[in-house]
Amino acid sequence: LWQALRKSRELTGATPGALEAFLAVRGARTLAIRLQRAQQTALMLAERLERHRSIARVRYPGLPSHPTHPVARRVLKGFGTIISFDLQGDAAAADAVCSRVQLIQHATSLGAVESTIERRAGIPGQEHLPPTLLRLSVGIESGDDLWADLNQALGGAS
Repeated sequence: LWQALRKSRELTGATPGALEAFLAVRGARTLAIRLQRAQQTALMLAERLERHRSIARVRYPGLPSHPTHPVARRVLKGFGTIISFDLQGDAAAADAVCSRVQLIQHATSLGAVESTIERRAGIPGQEHLPPTLLRLSVGIESGDDLWADLNQALGGAS
């Protein structure tokens, strides 16, 4: 039994400390409101991206144009905070958008309070993805500020 417990602790870690437990509880208390805000903003951004001249395709289940939208409406409580979209152009144009954003962070991260963007095909092992596919993880910043940042970055890429 001791060996099983020891192996479990080696693989999963020990119990969290008091500070880590406090931070987890504190974060859980505001999770619902943060998620609601980020999902509302994600839907607004997806709708605007779908109408932007530099965008070839938007993948977000909250859009009526998404193939799984009817199912998503029926089974989900929200449509999530991740938007994937393809730019018109090439990989260099997609990289340029990532480098032009100022409020949105160019990073590989999901679920933070800060919005992040990345070109997935630029990551080793992900080269099979479309070269102009960008993934945006929406945080809790102002939707209008996020749109202004995205729009200026996209405007320079077209």
